[in-house]
Amino acid sequence: QVQLVEAGGGLVQPGGSLRLSCSASGIPFSSYVMGWYRQAPGKQREMVALISAGTPRFANYANAVRGRFTVNRDNAKNTMSLQMNSLTPEDTAVYYCYAESGVLNYWGKGTLVTVSS
Repeated sequence: QVQLVEAGGGLVQPGGSLRLSCSASGIPFSSYVMGWYRQAPGKQREMVALISAGTPRFANYANAVRGRFTVNRDNAKNTMSLQMNSLTPEDTAVYYCYAESGVLNYWGKGTLVTVSS
């Protein structure tokens, strides 16, 4: 059974930082493109960051987060992280872990990030 479990969400003040993690099981993790998506209230889910499966690793970021967010993965531990800096209220959303390989894709249940003073 495939499981993607997010952790690290919470309440943070504007300008603050937060680090999300995703732990994967049930998939050959190193073969999967991994990523983070988010969905803000009343908005569609959007891509935040993707990181390639192989080496060298490539990362792709949404324009809104480029330069502030950093995605990484540890294939030995089947984990992925998202370091989020300089957070703004516009970053408030449920953040989802995503895994893709060809036509197969999986989602975590999400973790809520709230940026507010």
